[in-house]
This record gives sequence, C-alpha cells and structure tokens, in this order.
Amino acid sequence: MTIVLEGVSKKVGASVQIDNISMTLERGSLNVLLGATLAGKTSLMRLMAGLDAPTSGRVLVNGRDVTGWPVQRRSVAMVYQQFINYPSLNVYENIASPLRVAGLPTSEIDSRVRDAVRLLKLEPYLDRKPLNLSGGQQQRTAIARALVKRADLVLLDEPLANLDYKLREELREELPKVFAASGAIFVYATTEPSEALLLGGNTAALFEGRVTQFGPTPQVYRRPRDLITAQVFSDPPLNTLTMRKRGGVAALSTGGHVRASGALGTVPDGDYKVGFRAHHLSLGSSGGDEIAVPAVVSVAEITGSESYVHLDSGEHRFVSLVPGVRRLDPGATITAYLDPRHLFLFDSAGRLVAAGTEQKAA
Repeated sequence: MTIVLEGVSKKVGASVQIDNISMTLERGSLNVLLGATLAGKTSLMRLMAGLDAPTSGRVLVNGRDVTGWPVQRRSVAMVYQQFINYPSLNVYENIASPLRVAGLPTSEIDSRVRDAVRLLKLEPYLDRKPLNLSGGQQQRTAIARALVKRADLVLLDEPLANLDYKLREELREELPKVFAASGAIFVYATTEPSEALLLGGNTAALFEGRVTQFGPTPQVYRRPRDLITAQVFSDPPLNTLTMRKRGGVAALSTGGHVRASGALGTVPDGDYKVGFRAHHLSLGSSGGDEIAVPAVVSVAEITGSESYVHLDSGEHRFVSLVPGVRRLDPGATITAYLDPRHLFLFDSAGRLVAAGTEQKAA
C-alpha cells in the first residue's frame, strides 16, 4: 500500500489548517509528524483517514483517488492522546471489539488479542472495566485495539503522552519493532524531537500547517533545509545569533570577532543567522578552535544526570545542556564555548547554506 498526498490543503473559514502538503508514504514505513501544538498534525491525520475532506488537492491510495471516501471505506486504525474505550466492556473485549465486528473466527481473535496484550503488558487487567484502570492502562488498551485490526494505515496521535515515563520509554523501544513487522503504514504524531529520534523512520517537520521538510529522521535532524525545520527539531529551543563575515573574519552579535573556520569558512561574505543546539554549547573549552561566548548565568536547572544552564549574552538568551550536576549561581559571569563543527548557517531567507562537519552524516 502507498499513500500519496498531492497538494493537499484544508481551510476552515479564513483559517488555513493544512497548506499545500505533498508527501508519499510507503508500505511498511514509520512516518513521524513532528511539530508544536496546533502545527497541523491532527488535521493532517484526519485528512489521511478520511474523517475530513481536503479543500483542495488529492489523496491517492495505490494510485487510486480516495479523496472523497469516508473513513468507513478505508483500512484505517487510529489512536488518540485521549484514550477512548467502551466503558461497559472489559479490557479483553475492548481490544477484541473491532475483530468481532469484522466477524473473525474466535481462535484468530484470541491469538491477536493475546499478542497485543503481551506487548502492552496488559495481562493482569484483562477482566477489568476501563473505570477500574489507570490512565496509562486505558491508553495501552486503546493502542492494543488499534494494533489488532492490522489495518493498512495506523494513525497514532501523541499516543504515549499520558503514560508514565518508564512505560513510555519501553514502548518507544518496542513500537518500531511492531511497526516493522506489520507491513502497514504508520503515522505517529509527536511534539517531542527526542521521540522522533528514538522512533526513527521518516520525519515530517510541521509548522503552521506546512511540511517544511520530509525525509529520513536522522537526515532531517542533522541537515534541516531551513531555520524553521531546525527550530521544529530542537528541544530545548535552537540557540541563534547573527554573524557578519568579511574575508577570513566573522563578527558575531555576541561581541568580538573570530576566525572564520569550520562552517563559517565555507560561505561567501555576507550576513547570516547561526543556529546551534543546546548540547553543542559547552561550559568548558577543549582547547580546540572554539568560539568563546561571554555570558551571565540566568538560572541552572538540574535534572539529575544533566543540567540546563540558561545564559544571557548581550541581547541573546542561550541554553546549554551539560552532563552532570552544575550548580551555578544566577548572575555569575562565565564563558561558554561553541565548536564550529556543530553550527548551522542560514541566509537572510532562512535557508540552510552550510552545516558543520559534525552535522553532515545522516
């Protein structure tokens, strides 16, 4: 099965929810929709499923135009962040319900249900009703019900958001295996770049209803085609500053001049926006060809294994993600260090013009 979106748009009144999206989703693929809340992830999924019709453009399945087909005529399963279960049925029957409607033999139903139950660790809860389950257990039940249908297209709209951390991490590891074995097309929406990286597959970066880039997840992460894509795929937010390059020297908006080495040395003279992620801004020098950034500590957030250090440097607010516990007093003056190998350079239109050598491997 192949799904092709051709110039799909969706408008509601004057509001544009989906703006001229074209994508091809191949059989057996995992496709992540990554974007902030209201970026258009759910709206795009509803168009794929047939719950909504596009204002313009077409949806093709195996070359056949299904744009006007309702969801009932499509082989689709959906899981939402808000778990939806039948309150009068126990866990087993909730999971089995779509198979009973389809008229499958009892033995096939039981086999599929037991497989899903083992994956999602629901064995102890098969006789419970949804009201006697935790939120995480209810969501696991909803995911299992979608998986047993073995639909050609499975849409998961932030399905792990309501689960506890431990189970969320376990499922992030297990779900790609399930996806690969099924042969279906999976579309998985998330607001978290880290989740997209863990799931792998392909990622579509969404911003204000537009897909700014679609391709293999490592490639989109390491080689974003524009500033917006880099910002969508960065958490904490992408750090940025401006640079004016003249000859072999670059003047930075944080103050001072540096030798135009690494990515800085590969572009013509001109004005650029420089982007870099939080874990590429260090608080100690390695003695290499680094860019020194004078800064004042705003706040240090200690998470246990890592610390987020918020820094003010002139008109800029940066975030540095460093390993371990770093107790820094607000107002302390420090020097942060930026390695040119980890930079993105964008032109005045926000297009990527160069990336550091460490960003180029896909």
